[in-house]
Amino acid sequence: MAVVPNIFRSWRQPRVVMRALLAGGPREDRALATLMAACLVVFVSLWPAQARLAHLDAALPEAERIPLEARIAGAAFGAIFIGPLLAYTLAALSHIVARAFGGRGTGFRVRMALFWSMLAVSPAVLLQGLVAGFIGPGPALNLVGLALGVGFLAIWGASLRVAEFEAP
Repeated sequence: MAVVPNIFRSWRQPRVVMRALLAGGPREDRALATLMAACLVVFVSLWPAQARLAHLDAALPEAERIPLEARIAGAAFGAIFIGPLLAYTLAALSHIVARAFGGRGTGFRVRMALFWSMLAVSPAVLLQGLVAGFIGPGPALNLVGLALGVGFLAIWGASLRVAEFEAP
């Protein structure tokens, strides 16, 4: 299954894409690869904003500056190491909540729904990173952030519905 066409298709038909992804059966390696790809995209999207902040730090005294390398290392730690832990925790919590409302999916199905949703919004994540780096805080960044949040919630909600309530 081609990843890039499915990313763009997820914005129009998230349930169709999720059904196709889940039809391959429970493969935890695919779920983890999807999550790591999403976290890598988040990491890359943080670079422009970190470069902007490092450039703006040039006006500060030397002792108060945070070098770009340190900023990138912190972004890597957050996106690559902490991000997956938070994603697995969020998937588990959403599975518990869905169970309370009659969900009958498996842990894998719920994880795949979340991880795919994170990867599906990667174009918007990259756009947000560019806006944060080149324009900075303001209405444009807020608008892109709102579109990203709404898109993520819509894709994740539709995918979670397939994962929990259309379970075999």
